[in-house]
Amino acid sequence: MKKNNFKPLEKQLGYTFKDKQLLTTALTHKTYAFEAQTPVEYNDRLEFLGDSILNLIITEKLYQSNQYFSEGELTRRRAQSVNNNVLADVATRLNIGTYLLLGKGEQKQEGAKNRTNLANTLEALIGAIYLDSDLDTVKSFIVKKMYTKESKF
Repeated sequence: MKKNNFKPLEKQLGYTFKDKQLLTTALTHKTYAFEAQTPVEYNDRLEFLGDSILNLIITEKLYQSNQYFSEGELTRRRAQSVNNNVLADVATRLNIGTYLLLGKGEQKQEGAKNRTNLANTLEALIGAIYLDSDLDTVKSFIVKKMYTKESKF
């Protein structure tokens, strides 16, 4: 597996990983893992975890800040907040695509710019930050890095 300098990404994220392997796994696309000479863990499981954490944090924020909204309105707003377009925009702003570990075919297809790959990798990073720290830390990351002052919860 190639060695990468993820320090600039950690600076951009505002989080330094204690377990660098978690960061590497979060940035590893399955096409890279499938082409590796030795078994390599890829980001699907972290993405699954990160998706759940993101939904929990956004649900909590919406619940706390919109006491008069119905369940349906809260659900609609959550869906608007965590859809792939929003996540891909955040991943692009954080320059995550530069650090993605992709297989050769995925690289040729410009997979580092693929919005689904970017959104999925951001979710994997959320899962990795959670495992490397705690819920309060990942919550702070989500609020600070994912949502600007214009965002409405």
